[in-house]
Amino acid sequence: MDFRSSLINWSLLLSLVLLWGTSFMFISISVETIDPLSLVFFRVVLAAIVLLGIVVARGHRIPMTLNAWLAFLLMGFMGNLLPFFLISWGQLSVHSGTAGMIMAIMPLMTMLLAHYFVEGENLTRYKIVGFAMGITGVTILLGPVFEGGSRAMFSGIAIFIAATSYAVNTILVRRLPRFTPLVGSTGVMVAASITMLPIWFFLAPYDASGMSLKSINSMIWLGIGPTGIATIILFAVIERAGPTFLSTINYLIPVVAFFAGVIILSEPMEWHSILALTTILGGIALTRIRAVHNPRLQKSD
Repeated sequence: MDFRSSLINWSLLLSLVLLWGTSFMFISISVETIDPLSLVFFRVVLAAIVLLGIVVARGHRIPMTLNAWLAFLLMGFMGNLLPFFLISWGQLSVHSGTAGMIMAIMPLMTMLLAHYFVEGENLTRYKIVGFAMGITGVTILLGPVFEGGSRAMFSGIAIFIAATSYAVNTILVRRLPRFTPLVGSTGVMVAASITMLPIWFFLAPYDASGMSLKSINSMIWLGIGPTGIATIILFAVIERAGPTFLSTINYLIPVVAFFAGVIILSEPMEWHSILALTTILGGIALTRIRAVHNPRLQKSD
């Protein structure tokens, strides 16, 4: 790979990290005056519009079979609606940096689920220790959150469930019918929008007068940037550099989320947060180092 290609790949990857890493900050700004249901609805609708525009411009077609749309609906719920809502609701009581760090457990949960549901994805002693380190980091992180009262405790648990939901969706993507990435993601986002419409219409508050311009702008950006544009960049990174290169984001996103909250939103930077972040990232690293340095374990990883 020449220098120019490498530079483009890293530029795309860092753009993706910034989009996803700062999304927690924008969620915190959005939920200041916008209810979580409305935030989720407009986020998926805006993303669907962006992706549909790209699909139409490229001349692709979304499959209209029953099996395809059942898969879109399931993945739209597990990979978008449920985690988007849980994170948004959780961030009513939990700092954005804390939310981003809890989400770092996702690749470890995926690894655990893959052991049981994906052929050839077996746990090793290094993966088990890495998973234990990740859970320890989350426990360190959530200890002070639980001391903040029942609402803060449930918020932390909700974000942890959101991370698990993303992990479940990763397994579903590997087991359900395959689609080209752009077409599949567009179908998922459209299905999520259709599913969310009646929920938003009947359950979300109707009074929009209290929404601040700052929250509205953040909501619009969440739909267009971290949800829509990020999906397009994701495909570009996978196509150009492959999934192994992409997996680097697991180390970078929680760091960006944490420091975006500290620097931009003036969230507290406490010693236990740094310790938790280091422990979680160390756990992720441990699950990967063995696969890289011991070829005999490649098949089980």
